Amino acid sequence: MAHMLDSDQLRTFLAIADTGSFTRAAEIVHKTQSAVSMQMKRLEERLGREIFARDGRMSKLTDDGERLLDYARRIVRLNSECVASFAETDLVGRVRLGLPDDYADRYLPEILATFSRSNPRAEVTVVCEPTPMLVEQVNAGELDLAIITHVDGRGGSEVVRSEQLLWVTSARHCVHDEAVVPLALGRPTCNWRSSAVAALEETGRSFRVAYVSWNSTAVGAAVLAGLAVAVLPESAVRPGMRILGPRDGFPALPTCKIGLIRGAREPNELADALADQIRQSLDNLSAGRLLPLAEAAE
Repeated sequence: MAHMLDSDQLRTFLAIADTGSFTRAAEIVHKTQSAVSMQMKRLEERLGREIFARDGRMSKLTDDGERLLDYARRIVRLNSECVASFAETDLVGRVRLGLPDDYADRYLPEILATFSRSNPRAEVTVVCEPTPMLVEQVNAGELDLAIITHVDGRGGSEVVRSEQLLWVTSARHCVHDEAVVPLALGRPTCNWRSSAVAALEETGRSFRVAYVSWNSTAVGAAVLAGLAVAVLPESAVRPGMRILGPRDGFPALPTCKIGLIRGAREPNELADALADQIRQSLDNLSAGRLLPLAEAAE
């Protein structure tokens, strides 16, 4: 007889898969590490397969764990949608959300529109700051949750979206053909900037950093004006921009992972509801993958 899977165990499984650590996952799901380990032992018993393989201090997925990952995301998402659809009353109160300005421009309209329809009496305070500042504010209890750029190895965030990073230039200019390519990038601590610089240095392509800003609108303005080449995730590419690839002399870049972090406070139903809405709005991990760089640059 087939065994039914426990959605709470699947949530914990996803937290471990996203952080690579039982310890960090325990913080995300608000359980002890021993409780997390017991949940995963029971999940493996139900499946009759091992889903984790130890790699030093990190926990990596086995082939069976990778196969479970897609199903787990869909099951957890559908469970949240089902519970929300039967809620008898809307939630009241205030929830504080932080996210970088470029994520706000792309994702916030859908998140707020859907959330406000379900919870019309809720007050949502939105703060737009770079990821490092948002992490500090969540840890300080100044924000209930935040959408951030996830960095592998840093942990603490639940990955809710993955996109290909792309080189972009103006569709009306040829700045990308210059012998020394001018770049518009974030500050030196920006992970996208580090990826871009490393990729160009590895290929021996000459470049200079011409424009620096945390603000995506400012970076986009430099690109559209034909003043520089920038690095953006796929969903941030705007009309008037052209995607560059290896045939243009620009090497492939890694993917960008978008994560969700929560404050370690008392349970907050309003924050839980908003977190579920963010997962549903941003999720592209279960249904259809993004085009690889070679195809996207066609």
